[in-house]
Amino acid sequence: MKRTRLWAGIAGLAAACAGVAVWALQPLPAPARESKASPARLRTQEASALLQAALVQQNQGDPKGAARTLGRAVELDPHNKLAWYDLGVIAQQEGRTADAVASYDKALKIDPAFPSALFNEAVLIEPAEPDRAAGLLRRAIAARPEAATAHLHLGRILADQGRTDEAAQEFGRAVAADPALRSHVPEQFRDSTSPAPTPAPPPASTPTPAGSTR
Repeated sequence: MKRTRLWAGIAGLAAACAGVAVWALQPLPAPARESKASPARLRTQEASALLQAALVQQNQGDPKGAARTLGRAVELDPHNKLAWYDLGVIAQQEGRTADAVASYDKALKIDPAFPSALFNEAVLIEPAEPDRAAGLLRRAIAARPEAATAHLHLGRILADQGRTDEAAQEFGRAVAADPALRSHVPEQFRDSTSPAPTPAPPPASTPTPAGSTR
């Protein structure tokens, strides 16, 4: 069965966090401290603007232009996980697996619990490194337990390894989170993912008349 490979597009550009650069709080005087902090804040704000520009370029069908723009963003703000993630997405869509993995790794060094980066990297390395992919998927699930496709891919890895009981549990969790995924579950596991039938309500009891000895 063909395995579904899903990933988000250019991610979170509107949600890019301002103030990614962090510095320790220092005692007064504030003016000198502010003059040193301002360039970092400006770089972060410019990187966020570049993320927005990259989204526009991607939506206009210019992934190479978007990648160049994102490259400028990470030069300004190397700790911007969204920029690294988006570079990974573009590389993944273009079939540049090594570049995609490298970008996802950089995003994960900034945020080890970044579910989308964990999932996308797992999908890329799953054929060659199933055990490592399973580890990434477990981390993605720990960060986002309702991630149905992560449960699905983990179930497939476990099924391929002959760990049928664990696989069945993961498939069940995937379908519970997203019933539409049931058609992607291997046939031998589908019955175990069927929703339990709703029990019929008990028959209504007949009220006993007052004074009856029944």
